Amino acid sequence: MKRFVSICFLACCSLLAVAQENVIDEVIWVIGDDAILKSDVETQRLYLQQEGQRFDGDPYCIIPERMAIQKLYLHQAKLDSIDVNEAQVIQGVDRWMNSAVNQLGGREKMEEYFGKKYSQIRDERKESAKEEQTVQKMQQELVGDIKLTPSDVRKFFNQIPKDSLPSVPTSVEVEIVTLEPKIPFEETDAIKARLRDFTDQINKGDRTFSALARAYSEDKESAARGGELGFMGKMDLLPEFANVAFNLNDTKRVSNIVETEYGYHIIQLIEKRGDRINCRHILLRPKVSEKEIIEATTRLDSLYADLQANKFTFEEAATFVSYDKDTRNNKGLMVNKDYESSNYGTPKFEMQELPPEIGKVVYDMKVGDISKPFTMMTSMQKEVVAIVKLKAKVEAHKANMVDDYQALKTMVEGKKRQELLNNWIVKKQKTTYVRIADEWRNCDFQYPGWIKE
Repeated sequence: MKRFVSICFLACCSLLAVAQENVIDEVIWVIGDDAILKSDVETQRLYLQQEGQRFDGDPYCIIPERMAIQKLYLHQAKLDSIDVNEAQVIQGVDRWMNSAVNQLGGREKMEEYFGKKYSQIRDERKESAKEEQTVQKMQQELVGDIKLTPSDVRKFFNQIPKDSLPSVPTSVEVEIVTLEPKIPFEETDAIKARLRDFTDQINKGDRTFSALARAYSEDKESAARGGELGFMGKMDLLPEFANVAFNLNDTKRVSNIVETEYGYHIIQLIEKRGDRINCRHILLRPKVSEKEIIEATTRLDSLYADLQANKFTFEEAATFVSYDKDTRNNKGLMVNKDYESSNYGTPKFEMQELPPEIGKVVYDMKVGDISKPFTMMTSMQKEVVAIVKLKAKVEAHKANMVDDYQALKTMVEGKKRQELLNNWIVKKQKTTYVRIADEWRNCDFQYPGWIKE
């Protein structure tokens, strides 16, 4: 999948470069004091096409209208003195740039595909990101807080034809207890010895830090870039890592060994820029032996037997026994951390949103069942032994007020929000100068008011 995404990204970049070279520019729309160029539309069309976005209509009508709407918001934002957080903009741009460099295989490759210097790409991306965040903030100002009552949600629900009710997939709530197998001191000492040897090789000039990172670092994503992490602020890094990295001042010096929940690191400074830093690192993780896995499994087997005998509750076991810090203080209850999920921040998970090992175990369980011990990889790439309890399960069904009130409430909020924004756009059209080139006027626009008779 990652390879497919990378290929699409490269193809997109190539097409954009071709488009920029071959499109003869002309002004096709004017919105107030702003112009929309033919090349802008063509570039955007190719970009969206490579993302796999389908258009319900003519893209040469849909895209310029979208761009015109954005200019309405930006103009209003200027009148209302709407400012965005510069640090957040830069943070977002840095993440995008780091991702692009990773996908394209380095800065030189990135510059080659975009046909521009790295600094130019970054400046353009910063302007684009600033506009996107300004539009979002302006929309929020226009809409404000939407207050809904249960009767508003019920009225919306009752207006939906029964055969048009959305389908809600199966969701579960899961509690977990984990044990981390002990790492022998010999393994930890061996890891530290390897990292010290890497440092000696770098200091003697036998090997470069980036070459060693590519060959040995277990952070595979950064290893492909010679260990480079890209520009980050302190809050983007683990505290132990940040404390050492931000105290480095010499780009030739290698840090002492740093221990984090991911494993053991050595760090090299590349560049400091204000309150952000770009550095390389090499990560090595201690390996868990089969003996320690068996010992941890035996302990959880004993815990499983005690739970079956009702000697204590699963929630008590999670609170006092579990190694998982994210769930321990929540009586073992897992919380959905998938930002793209409608269940984000809640204990509900669709089956595909669970870690694979847990999803496989939970699939055939009944509510109240406790699993036998199994091994799994944590988000920190640590191998642990776990048992889980299926706390709740709601089978796939048509949406209803009892089980899906929150989801329906979100739908109503979205509907009301869009209605308010639609009304604002229609009103704004009437007071904004708009000129559209003749060959671009014959469109079935979402908002017909662009063309004034």
